[in-house]
Amino acid sequence: MPRFAVNLSMLYPEHDFLDRFTAAAVDGFEAVEYLFPYAYEPAVIAARLADHGLRQVLFNAPPGDWDAGERGVACLPGREDDFRRGIDDALRFADALACPRIHVMAGLAPDGADRALLQATYASNLAWAAQAAGGRDVLIEPINTRDIPRFFLNRQDEAHRIVQAVGAANLKVQMDLYHCQIVEGDVAMKLREYLPTGRVGHLQIAGVPQRHEPDLGELNYGYLLDVIDEVSAACGWDGWVGCEYRPRLGTQVGGTTTGLGWMRAAKAPRA
Repeated sequence: MPRFAVNLSMLYPEHDFLDRFTAAAVDGFEAVEYLFPYAYEPAVIAARLADHGLRQVLFNAPPGDWDAGERGVACLPGREDDFRRGIDDALRFADALACPRIHVMAGLAPDGADRALLQATYASNLAWAAQAAGGRDVLIEPINTRDIPRFFLNRQDEAHRIVQAVGAANLKVQMDLYHCQIVEGDVAMKLREYLPTGRVGHLQIAGVPQRHEPDLGELNYGYLLDVIDEVSAACGWDGWVGCEYRPRLGTQVGGTTTGLGWMRAAKAPRA
């Protein structure tokens, strides 16, 4: 059975952020991820992790001015200093939280921009980040342009080409099956293709198309989780599967827990 990490930016919206650690532990999660930790002191989050025996397995580097619509600056010429300061800040948190992975958002392609220049800037920034990260993994994630219009990186094959071109052993792909299904589909075959390469550092799941629980929508996650198990056993992939979805019951008290039937079924002993 895959190891599940709960995304605390999206699950347990019925609780304040710092109270979500407690709720996740009660529901049996052993690891957490979220978008950004920067509104809190690292020691505050580290204490919540320790209090509940949780592991921090992923968070995002600073994305630029999120409130102004920025979704990363890695591909943007002229923002290299901002990018490096963000990575330095992310690594400070990663050290305090013993987090082995940092996701770097690519950013939005400006209208009319020279894509080759964006690509070169992106690759250069990723190479710098991978070197700065030392023993930690730096992840890049293809994201669909329905959720984030003009996002620079959209396809799995494109992400893997970039990782191979940069050539850093700790630069890897964050493979979100929700985004993959929307952009290109053929998810099971892509799992079989990419997990054995050693270039996938993290998986994420959500139902398609509404990004609710993974047992809702057009993807058969019972089958896909079996594929992950099968391929992992064959190739030794031992990453986490992040639960990054919006609970169907929203902020209703107990709504997140009510929607975890899919996970209880996945963890149940097989006959």
